[in-house]
Amino acid sequence: MLSVILHCKARLLKIKLLILLFIFVGCIPAKNLRAQNVKLNGTVYDYFSKKPLDAVTVQTSTGSRTITDSTGKFVVMVAKKDSVWFSYLSKNTQKYPVDTISDFSNFEVALYVAANWLPAVKVRNSNYTFDSLQNRMEYAKVFNFRKPGLKLSSASPSTYVPGSVTVGLDLDELINMFRFRRNRQILSMQERLIQEEQDKYINHRFTKYLVQKLTSLSGPQLDTFMAICRPSYELLQPMNDIELGYYIQQCYKLYETKNKAENSLFQKREE
Repeated sequence: MLSVILHCKARLLKIKLLILLFIFVGCIPAKNLRAQNVKLNGTVYDYFSKKPLDAVTVQTSTGSRTITDSTGKFVVMVAKKDSVWFSYLSKNTQKYPVDTISDFSNFEVALYVAANWLPAVKVRNSNYTFDSLQNRMEYAKVFNFRKPGLKLSSASPSTYVPGSVTVGLDLDELINMFRFRRNRQILSMQERLIQEEQDKYINHRFTKYLVQKLTSLSGPQLDTFMAICRPSYELLQPMNDIELGYYIQQCYKLYETKNKAENSLFQKREE
């Protein structure tokens, strides 16, 4: 019995020593690796325009990855025996060995961007009515959502059984009544979509071009006037174009009167 206990203790001791050995051996390379890693700062430019390129992928052979910002700058961790390369519009550059980079604080790279690399651009004229209909179709379930309540359902003629009850409570509506979180989320999204639709309607009719044509305002004064006199959806919706023009002219008269009064008051204070 004693020999069995001693044998078990010896085995446990060996296991502990092996675990400590693995931990020690595993920590040494990791420590050395961290010591070898350095931070590489750089900027990516367009070869022809000399302008910084954003959204360029920067990759290293050890698996580090980052993307250039709006100013073309990037920061990535590299090892001494690492290589770094750049990817833009699915095109990769050559690999640059880290040990050949002289300045880790400012590694500049110029990419040659050929015209045939760029994706085709399709131009579509903005059409408020078309966009509004598309939006209504895309989010039809949200726009048509109504808060669930008690409703009656009737059996389909094809499934009617003589002598059975043909009218009863709509179980789906009954279940949806207690789906409070889902109902709140849909109603919130519905309100947001309706507000966006109304804002687009106002922007479609109350335009800078129309206001400038009727008032001759421009620059900051035009922006200020449009912000102050922007009509609500409820006010604008029943107006026709002639009534909208009259509304803008009347607002402009009030705007001019207010400006003259403020200028007059300012002059009196100076005197």
